[in-house]
Amino acid sequence: MTKVRKKIYKRRISRSFGGDMVMVLVLTVFGLFMAMPFVYAIMQSLKPMEEIFAFPPRFFVMHPTLENYYMLTQAIGGTWVPVGRYALNSIIVLIISTAGHIIIAAMGAFPLAKMRFKGNRAISNFITYSLLFTAPVTAFPQYIIMAKCGMINTYYALILPSLAAPIGIFLLKNFMVQIPDSLLEAARIDGATNFQMLWKIAVPNVRPAILTLLIFTTQSVWNGANTGFIYSEQLKTLPTMLNQLAASGMARAGVAAAVAVVVMLVPIAIFIVSQSRIIETMAYSGIKE
Repeated sequence: MTKVRKKIYKRRISRSFGGDMVMVLVLTVFGLFMAMPFVYAIMQSLKPMEEIFAFPPRFFVMHPTLENYYMLTQAIGGTWVPVGRYALNSIIVLIISTAGHIIIAAMGAFPLAKMRFKGNRAISNFITYSLLFTAPVTAFPQYIIMAKCGMINTYYALILPSLAAPIGIFLLKNFMVQIPDSLLEAARIDGATNFQMLWKIAVPNVRPAILTLLIFTTQSVWNGANTGFIYSEQLKTLPTMLNQLAASGMARAGVAAAVAVVVMLVPIAIFIVSQSRIIETMAYSGIKE
């Protein structure tokens, strides 16, 4: 029995020990390179004022201090709107925008991927081409639409643009195409409706892609790309308020560094929780019927 296990173990090894070491070394180098921006932000937030403006600039902090975070808490405590209000706004916008975007994207991607109707290809191409337009390009038309609809200074101005983002339909459609047609046909023979096939078959099979979309949407919404539609202080989100505190001139350069770290925490935390699913998404992307 032991000999059989050894043979199976040997068959599973596709690289030599030296190849494994090279692969680990390469991945370590790339991992450190990708972590450099976050490490640099932390280093900046721990620097005293004289080190922030030192020339030539240093990557690592020489005399770490938490003064920048203390100044940030002092600045937050001095706002006339309670910080809990900003946090509540962020939670409301984040949950509704993320959940709504995923639901709408799944409902739009399924017929494009698994149904044949007139205009299917044209709609798919239109969604693909819309990915070429960045947020600054669409900001002006969005503002005109929101102003004409009377949605300025409302939650709708923060939520609706996120619901219409094309990245969700594009991503989920490419994954739903890989679902075997025979599986859906069997469900249809058993009496399942299109709605049931979507939520009971398609969505569970593209769960890794949905978690990937969750990260993308959370990052976009949390960074507050649509906060230009809000002028009321009571409706602003927490990242917007923090960025306002940081944009107060050179005197708050340390506070700006601390704000950068705080704003990055939520997307990074969600990514860490969903990391295994992201890896599964990359592995599953090449599997087809």
